[in-house]
Amino acid sequence: MSSAVLIAGDAHPQLARRIAQESAASVVPAAVARFADGETRVRIEGDVRDADVYIVQPTSPPVNEHLMSLALLADAARAAGAARVTAVLPYFGYARQDTRKAPGEPRSAQLACRILESAGVARLVALELHSPALDSAFRIPLFHLDADGVAVPALRAWRLEALTVVAPDAGGLKRAQRYAAALGAPLAAVAKTRTAPDASAVLGVLGEVRGRDCLIVDDLVSTGGTLAGAAKALRGAGAASVQAFFVHAVMAPGTLERLAAAGLQRLATTDSVPLPAASTLEIISIAPVLAREISRLAR
Repeated sequence: MSSAVLIAGDAHPQLARRIAQESAASVVPAAVARFADGETRVRIEGDVRDADVYIVQPTSPPVNEHLMSLALLADAARAAGAARVTAVLPYFGYARQDTRKAPGEPRSAQLACRILESAGVARLVALELHSPALDSAFRIPLFHLDADGVAVPALRAWRLEALTVVAPDAGGLKRAQRYAAALGAPLAAVAKTRTAPDASAVLGVLGEVRGRDCLIVDDLVSTGGTLAGAAKALRGAGAASVQAFFVHAVMAPGTLERLAAAGLQRLATTDSVPLPAASTLEIISIAPVLAREISRLAR
């Protein structure tokens, strides 16, 4: 990996440092600042000529600012002579907008990718995209990773004796099936209907959960409405306990309070996006997953 260098964007420099430690990649510093009018300014403060550059930047809130910072860093790296630029996206904002659901709507995920491609990004490394169908929608190579390798051992250590893994909706069934198989547990699902972009209503529980320790597995939490609704439905169906693991904690203000009120005994997530220092969430680092992929690609 002598020619591989890592650049930390402004979204999550702590995770970039952990990835660098895991992968033994050299780190080139970069500065990201903003003018008084909010315009982003970046500068790469090291030599990247002929280097295989990996820019670590989740496009977490504020999504637009972090996406623009990533594009500018990619353009700066190519202008400085980088041999290739790979964007490492622990969380990819806009992944929920991959289809036109009504006339007049854009395909925002594909547009965000084209912006990065135009800026000089040659490849994308992404973790747990909300829509796996994006794997075939991008024009540049996409390496789509999951968090199973670090999450399953951590969840197994919880030692839930009567474990049932639960998908909070139909879209999360494949992920829940993976975790149920890995943990040797039966599978259940919560049926819901989407009432608005960030709101849903629970229709019922599919599967036997009475007297079981239920573990809800999801890719992300934004407002917490889906997870809270699922937890309430499971408790109403007689679950002995309810806990949850979600990969991306993209949480709006008040989300943790909403989840606490829903009776979730234990909550775990990854460090794909930065979290408040006072957060009560259990954190599972995905740095080893991303570091392994960077090491593999940089050979």
